[in-house]
Amino acid sequence: MKPHNPGRVPTDVYLSFVSSLSGNRMTLLVGVIVHAATCLAIAAKTQSFLYLILAAAFVLVFGGRMAIFWQFDRVDKERLSYAGIQHWERILVAGAAGTTTLLGIASGYAIFFLGDGFAELACIAVTMATMVSVVGRNYGSRMAIDLQTFSCCLPMIICSLMALDFYRGILSIFLIPFWLTTRAMANGVREFLYENVIARREITVIADRFDTALNNMPHGLVMVDPENRIQVINRKACELLKIGDPERLKERDLSAVLRYGARYSFMDSTQPELILRQMTQVADGKLSRMLIHFPEDLSLEFSASRRPDGGAVLIFEDVSSRVKAEQKILHMVRFDALTGLPNREYFSHLVQDYLNKHPKKRGPVAFMVLDIDEFKHVNDMRGHITGDHLLCAIANRIEEQARKAIVGRLMGDQFILFFPHAKDMEALDAEVRRLHAAIQGNYEADDVTFLVSLSGGFALLESDAFAMEEWSIKADLALFESKSKQRGGIASFEREMDGRYIEQQKLKADLREAVGMQGLSIAYQPMFKADGSRIECAEALARWVHPEKGAIPPDVFIRLAEEMGIISDITRFILMKACADCMTWPEHIAVSVNLSARDLRDADILSVVSEALSASGLGPERLHLEITESCLIDEPAAVRAILADLRARGITIAIDDFGTGFSSLSYLDTLPLDIVKIDRSFLRNIVEDDRRLKLLRGTVNLARELGLKIVTEGVETTEQLALLNKYRATDLVQGYVFSPAVPAQNIAILSQSLAGGPTPRRRPKVA
Repeated sequence: MKPHNPGRVPTDVYLSFVSSLSGNRMTLLVGVIVHAATCLAIAAKTQSFLYLILAAAFVLVFGGRMAIFWQFDRVDKERLSYAGIQHWERILVAGAAGTTTLLGIASGYAIFFLGDGFAELACIAVTMATMVSVVGRNYGSRMAIDLQTFSCCLPMIICSLMALDFYRGILSIFLIPFWLTTRAMANGVREFLYENVIARREITVIADRFDTALNNMPHGLVMVDPENRIQVINRKACELLKIGDPERLKERDLSAVLRYGARYSFMDSTQPELILRQMTQVADGKLSRMLIHFPEDLSLEFSASRRPDGGAVLIFEDVSSRVKAEQKILHMVRFDALTGLPNREYFSHLVQDYLNKHPKKRGPVAFMVLDIDEFKHVNDMRGHITGDHLLCAIANRIEEQARKAIVGRLMGDQFILFFPHAKDMEALDAEVRRLHAAIQGNYEADDVTFLVSLSGGFALLESDAFAMEEWSIKADLALFESKSKQRGGIASFEREMDGRYIEQQKLKADLREAVGMQGLSIAYQPMFKADGSRIECAEALARWVHPEKGAIPPDVFIRLAEEMGIISDITRFILMKACADCMTWPEHIAVSVNLSARDLRDADILSVVSEALSASGLGPERLHLEITESCLIDEPAAVRAILADLRARGITIAIDDFGTGFSSLSYLDTLPLDIVKIDRSFLRNIVEDDRRLKLLRGTVNLARELGLKIVTEGVETTEQLALLNKYRATDLVQGYVFSPAVPAQNIAILSQSLAGGPTPRRRPKVA
């Protein structure tokens, strides 16, 4: 990299070269003293007045150069342009050339005019010494080198040739190579320095860029030598590890630095060795990465690579946010969002993990399922938010009472528990029942007190026989048993339950086949006018005669159909058959069909009813549809819309089993109803108990005020019928007092027989 002309040299480098012309001022002072003293010595020996003048001239030139240097020092060099630097170069070179010109004159005069050996030797020696110093002082300017060597050597060459001395002439010619050599030396020094300045500048730029990149990277970086001494460390590494300033840590042992951090910052005392040990494993390829958790919720992920010289590069980053996000996602996957309890999958993992950790431990364990009784009524009355708060309160109490048991949320309003090893079955049974008793009672949610009962089913077994799915089924069977007996009860699994479960599954399969093959039949229970003079309507009741078990009670197979999701198929069959049968009866007799909650979950029931009426030709006014309060628990607004649509078509809507629900009275004013069917439970003991009779009369009067027709179910005795007629407590009567459920063809026969007057039955017969 040769600066052949100043125009190629960057301005700042050019300025530094020119500034060097004003440097080393002490050597100038020494030089002027030597020059003046030499001239005075020659003047004293040769009595030449010229050398006195030259001595004075050296002093004057020195003074002038000092004045120039002083002015140059005061110049604002940052504002100097390239032309301004050239201007100052010429001024500084002119001052230096003045001194060398005086030296050349003194030497030439001594050679040609004086002919004195001392004068010649003194002048030439001082001049040559000055020429040597020219390289060291004026390398920065080719102009200065050329001008000073020319002004020194030319007078000596001319005067040597003028002396007409052959040997002097030869020596004088040798000054030309000396001049060229001096010039080449100065150029070499200048080029060398120029290359080094440029290289240093590039190195500085690269170093600055590296430093900027190193200290602005989001990762911490530590580079160590084979002895584990820190060679490079960035600010991010110091911030993450809280180990001080990077400049103070270079050449320090990394293990000592980490131990210092453990002693005076947030690290645990075991973590420095862990970092070093795992760093070695990562660098050697035994681990791909390592994640270390520090106090203050800091998580750092480390990676390392081995350097060719045996050292290592350690890179790490703060992954606390990622770790927290992963933990949150993992928590969402493992735990129920509402109660914070483990979900079914994670509960299974916790149970299996417990069993794996205690493979040799002996003793019984228990698996339990809890179900909140009638929890849907809470959502219906108070809303789902209050229901959620109550559910959380129940979950908290279960957790508090669980002690060592593992608790999870199964689904909806059900919880599951696993009780670890106990010393014997009796102790474990007692612990399960203690917990069940402890969680019953009052709960507070949204400033409301709820009396809550939970039904429970559990299974006791030896731990080596535990299988999650199998024993979950057994606990469910025990839960079903407890719920069928009493609300809030608890039952332990018994082997007989397996048989009943298998039998029930077979019964479900047979029911599905019967529904698919239309193997059900229909009986009709007539509804008479209160005086028994005429049949107004007949309720269609599904019947199933099993080929092996005989008649299956409706409450059994209807419940099974609802569990299996085929109740709508039964409803469709009954609607089609009932409408067709009704067309064979006298025109004043209507038919009534029950709808389930599943039937009213979507608008498909509208098309089914239309199809049944269209296929049979039955008028909509002769079709009654009965619903129960359970139909309104889920999506009551949608159910009301469907009922309103059916009623608008001319179909009569009745609410069945009135009085058995949780809030029956609230439905009378909000639903599109025509008929209220009073449940048989209202008639119990009305003959003997005046209060029950008053309750019945009050309910009937309320319904009449709302313009609703009254049907009383389950009237079995003439005494009950007499009371109902005495107080005009019903419009239609349905019950054994007049007739049980009969086949379709019997409805017309009964209707015709009434021409001779009704004959109330004194004893009910089972249909």
